[in-house]
Parts: sequence; structure tokens; C-alpha cells
Amino acid sequence: MDKAETSLEALGRRSAFSSWAMQTNINYSTEWLAGDADNAYSAEAAKLAHEARKYDKLKLPADLKRKFLALKLTVTSPAPPDPKEQKELSDAKVWLDSTYGKGKYCATPEKCQTLDDLEETLRSSRNPTVLLDAWQGWRTISPPMRPRYQRFVELSNKGSQDLGFKDTADLWRSGYDMTPEQFSAELDRLDSQMKPLYEALHAYVRRRLQDKYGSDIIGADGLIPQQLTGNMWGQSWENIYDLVKAPSQTPSFDLTKRLVANKYDEKKMVEAGEGFFTSLGLEKLPATFWERSMLTRPRDREVVCHASAWDVENSQDLRIKMCIKINAEDYVTIHHELGHNYYQRAYEKQPYFFRGSANDGFHEALGDTIALSVTPEYLKQVGLIDKVPGAEGDIDLLLQKALEKVAFQPFGLLVDKWRWDVFSGKTKPADYNKAWWALVRKYQGMKPGNERTEEQFDPGAKYHIPGNTPYARYFLANVYQFQFYRALCKQVGHTGPLHRCSFYGDKGAGKRLNDMMAMGASRPWPDALEAATGQRELDATAILEYFAPLKVWLDEQNKGRSVGWKAE
Repeated sequence: MDKAETSLEALGRRSAFSSWAMQTNINYSTEWLAGDADNAYSAEAAKLAHEARKYDKLKLPADLKRKFLALKLTVTSPAPPDPKEQKELSDAKVWLDSTYGKGKYCATPEKCQTLDDLEETLRSSRNPTVLLDAWQGWRTISPPMRPRYQRFVELSNKGSQDLGFKDTADLWRSGYDMTPEQFSAELDRLDSQMKPLYEALHAYVRRRLQDKYGSDIIGADGLIPQQLTGNMWGQSWENIYDLVKAPSQTPSFDLTKRLVANKYDEKKMVEAGEGFFTSLGLEKLPATFWERSMLTRPRDREVVCHASAWDVENSQDLRIKMCIKINAEDYVTIHHELGHNYYQRAYEKQPYFFRGSANDGFHEALGDTIALSVTPEYLKQVGLIDKVPGAEGDIDLLLQKALEKVAFQPFGLLVDKWRWDVFSGKTKPADYNKAWWALVRKYQGMKPGNERTEEQFDPGAKYHIPGNTPYARYFLANVYQFQFYRALCKQVGHTGPLHRCSFYGDKGAGKRLNDMMAMGASRPWPDALEAATGQRELDATAILEYFAPLKVWLDEQNKGRSVGWKAE
């Protein structure tokens, strides 16, 4: 195990540098370097994990047993035993990632648009023809991925089976201190807890969109056309707030306008996020963070703009990669990404295989927990608003937050449900698109903007599919963050409505968070959850408590109207 940790730490560092170089400057040379480094790491991890199988039946100390499992789970797509197939798998991963990063929709040779451009169209346009063009335009980048992705699935499954798993889906669901079957059932349980709140929000938003676009565009099946949600995948709806806000509610404030009015630039946005963490007693980011991070889209090269946080050299080289825009959405995203960085720093003294969060949902939840504390009270403290709105603005604030958080939950679930079925063989390559849209209809209550066929590969238009990033972590994070938030609000003695709480500046809350983060992956996740919240089980009641006033209001708005949709 000592040999494995030493070897993989060195190879992981090389891979991190190569991947950073590729994602911030996509060209043939950096793609080759990233692929070569990824292949070296994946091949060594697969070899070590295969060797470790001879210890499977030994009774080992708990920490050593945990490390052996971590070794098997160290890569999301294990390399198969054959060296030629190892290289083929690494090349496929890099090609899929860079193809997404370079993706553009060219309506004409003279007019090519990046994802940033198209997302801005979805965010700001209210012309249904323009929205549909942007939505389907982005999906022109993914059909070429389809055969390569099919082969990637085959090779990844070979590697997973060599480690003793049924397939890659089985491997992915084995990192949660329960069986894969128990994990799937747990996600379904949480989804059931939250479904009534989502359905109420969906019904209200659908009606307001029908008021805007008419029943001809919305249709009678209860499904919302995805391109009308202000988001490329319908995973968050805050960009259409202007269409769905309550007529009787006066918006309390527009954070985007306040950021612009206060002359925030990209660096100042990140400094604001850092300021929240330092207010909790945590250290400032290292000077190298500001020297090496990518905060804006370069003009002279192709990059992967998808926001991500990096720990290139075990906490001594923390970075984020973003193409920051001065708006409320990116203000929240920055807090999320810095949460990763502060987590990475907290567990730096752990052994290599324990340098991670208790499970991947914890890592995603941390920064969002901080973002929940970006309340009007906090914004006044940092000078972004002049006065805190009264209780009359609460429905307005909760609706805005629900358009982000509640709207996300079903999408957070369906991405990996699709992928698990693909890896297991339940969904055949000939049905990739059909299966994707069946899940979108079932869970999101949405439909595509136009007819989709198997000539398309719409899952590939979402970064995490070609980027090979498991997605259930985001679903879990949406639950964990409210659990963390409620516990920290109790820590600071908050007594009012949960959504009004901010723990900005509370060193006790910071210590509680840091103690949990410092555990890394060394203990089962219920131990880490208990350290942060006093609870040992996932619990969606914190979300329901947070949005309880909104649920009452939504039910009143939906009286006499249908709630739900026809998925078939």
C-alpha cells in the first residue's frame, strides 16, 4: 500500500499538470501530453489494483481495508489489462473531453458560437425561435462523439471487470459505504421525499411559461420544452425568473446589477468568495492561486471553460479554472469552487488515498453550503445592498433559490441513471438518445425542443458525459448542503426562518466545517456527517424546511390547476 500511494501520487501530479495544460490551452500537443499522462496513471492504478485483489479475502484493519477499496476506485474508468486497450481508453477520454471543449455551433461559416454565447442567448432571449436554434445548435457538437463513447464504455467495463466489479456502474456506486443496490435505493428514497416540492414548482413555472409563449408551444402533455428554461439542459431555471416571478411580489434586489454597480471584476468576485471562508477563521488562499488560476476566457486559444477547482500539488498549488462573468450565477459558482479548494487544503496531511471527501457528494456540497449563507443579511454586511428587505420579500428570495436548487434535483439524478444503464448494458447503444429523453420526461417533466433521433447523441452535449465525471455527487450535494447549513445555523444560535440564516464571520461554524474536512476520506461518510451535523443519515427534511413557506405559496398558486405530467 505504501508503494501504491507513493507511485500514484507522483503519477497523479504529472497527470494533473498535463490536464491543466490541455484544458487551458487545447491543441494537438497538450492533448497528447494529457493522454499520455492519463494513460500512465490509469495503467499503474489498474496494475496495482489488480495485484491487490489477492488480499480481498484477508481480514484487514479497517483503515487498510478502506485504502484497498480506494485503490480500486481511484480512477472512474479503470484501464483494461491489455496495453493497447489502455492507450485506446486514454486517447478516447482525452478526445471526448477536448471535443466538448472545442465545440462550437456554426449556423454559417462566418457565425460560430461557443457554449458561452449560446448560454447567454438562452439566458436573455425570450424569442422561442431564437431559443430553439441555440438549444439545438449546441447539440450539433455531440453526434461525432457517439461511436467513440460506445467504445469508451466497452473498454471502461473491461477495466472494471478486471478489478472484480460487474461493470463501471457497479464500481461507481461502490464508494458510499453501502452496496450499489442500497445506494440506488437511497437516491430513490431522497427523490421521493423531494418530489412534491419539485412538482409544485414545475406546475407553477409551466403555467407562467404558457402565459408567455402560449399553449401551442407548451403543449397539453404537461411537459416543459427544455429550451424555455433559460438553461441548456433545464437543470436550473433562475435565468427565467423575470417570467415566473409573482406579480404581487416586488423583487427585493438584483444581485447581478448590484455586482456591476459596485464595479466587481473577475478577481474581485473571487476575493469575495475567499472573504467568506476567511471570515470563518480559515486561511487566505496562497499567492500562487492568483498567479496560476484561469479566471477569464483567453482570446488567443481554445479552453475548457467549465468551472473546476484544482489541487495540482497536494494543497500547495490550489487553482480554479473559470470563464467568469459578472453575474449572480457565477458569484455563487465561485463559492462552490473555492469550497473544493478549502476542502483540499484541510485534508492535505492525510495519506494519499484519504485525500478526498468522505464521499464525492461532500466535496460538491461544501461550497454550496457557504453559498446558502449568502443571504440579504450577509450582502448588506459586505456592502452589496444598502438595507435588508423585510419579510414581505421572502417569497421572492425563496422562489429565486428554488429555481436554482429545487429545479436541479431531478437532473442531478437522471444523468447517472442513464449512465448506469449504459454501463450495465440495460441501455443498448442503439437506444442512447431514446433512453436519455425517457429519463428527462420521467424525472424533469421536460421534453426536447424538436424531434430527436438516434442520429443525435444528446447526452454528449452535457460536459460530465464526455468529461467522464460521475454526477450522482451533485444530487447528494444538494441534500448534504442543506443538512450542513441547518446544523451550522443551529451552531450560531439562529432562531428565525431557516432561509434567513447566515453564519458569515462565525469562527465556531468554521471550526466545525474544518474538523469535518480534515477527516478527508479516512472515515465512513456517516462519521463525517455526524461531525458536521450530529446526524448519521441523509435527510432531505432540511430542504423541505428551508422552502416550507414557498411550498405553501406554490400550492395556493396551483389551486384548480393540474400538477404533474405525462411521461410517455
